[in-house]
Amino acid sequence: MKHVIINEKGTQRVLHRHPWVFRSDIVDAPTDHQPGAVISVQNKKGQFLGQAFFNPLSQISLRFLTNKDSSIDIQFLREKIRRSIHRRKALNYSEDQGIRLIYGESDFLPGLIVDRYRDVLVFQTLCAGIDLKRELILKIIQEETNLTTLVERNDVSVRELEGLLKQKGIVSGEIPQDLEVREGDNFFSVDPLEGQKTGLFLDQSENHVIARRYASGRALDIFTYQGGFALPLSQSADEVTAVDSSAPALKKMLSNAQRNQRKIIPVEANGFDYLRELSDRGEKFDTIVLDPPPFMKSKKVKESAPAGYKEINLRAMKLLKPDGVLITASCSQNFTPALFAATLHEAARDARREIQILEVRGAASDHPVLMNFPESHYLQCWIVQVI
Repeated sequence: MKHVIINEKGTQRVLHRHPWVFRSDIVDAPTDHQPGAVISVQNKKGQFLGQAFFNPLSQISLRFLTNKDSSIDIQFLREKIRRSIHRRKALNYSEDQGIRLIYGESDFLPGLIVDRYRDVLVFQTLCAGIDLKRELILKIIQEETNLTTLVERNDVSVRELEGLLKQKGIVSGEIPQDLEVREGDNFFSVDPLEGQKTGLFLDQSENHVIARRYASGRALDIFTYQGGFALPLSQSADEVTAVDSSAPALKKMLSNAQRNQRKIIPVEANGFDYLRELSDRGEKFDTIVLDPPPFMKSKKVKESAPAGYKEINLRAMKLLKPDGVLITASCSQNFTPALFAATLHEAARDARREIQILEVRGAASDHPVLMNFPESHYLQCWIVQVI
């Protein structure tokens, strides 16, 4: 097998078990290697470090599969897939819940995402290496789950960074006309072909459910999407207003509310503008949820992005009654817990309020965080009481 030689910086990343090595850390590599093919990795002393998918077209040129000199064959892939599915069984998810079965690098299958919505499997192959083995992987997944309906959601821009085309569609089987999954006591419709991510924000599922515990009085859900937070809020609060700038999203939220016989007030508006409008009107709330899209998709915006998080949290704190609860989330992997804490501290200071931290949560249990891969700890959900 041909090999890639990496520098000391890349070597240290490998020794610390980080699964990525960047193009800038490669000293020497073959020029006739197919993007995504498996390659042996060595340091400058010629010492073997492991095997990885190699894609010179990507900034993340090496995605490690193993530190052993073993065959990356059907048996290797089946073992990884089987173990990933087995770990989810330990979480005791029921058949009517949505669940992530395979979570890329965190399950030692870089670039592979597989979500299950009842009898429908939705997959993403997000790097060239896993895309090359797509047909074999899909065959194994069908055999291990005994499910035949496969939906491809490879319509994300990260594939273009790997030299791959965007595409989506039904690969096999049929999607039920009214596909729905349960979160806590609520049921949500799922559109695997057109919905956000693979159909729903599964990473927030446990945070959605826990929100009911903290809801009371008058509640506000900013960036509601399909009502993941709004519906459980409505089970404990007297009144819930759900805000989103997308009319189709609000339509889905209202459909989900009707499905579960929940009463929610929809508002089509920009979240920032609506918070400002509420403040100008002197409105007050007992519970506020902030679940914005990522403001900090890259380190290039590290200086400016915290300002966006600070602004919405500052405005929310001003709108809360004394002892009100703020549930505030970030899905930007570069917005670290330390940076989030500092931003909340600054927002509270400027709002002249005190905050008590009730819980600091992450993604749902089916999205495990790999200790040596901080990029997998992208989602934060802080629950604080504003005094």
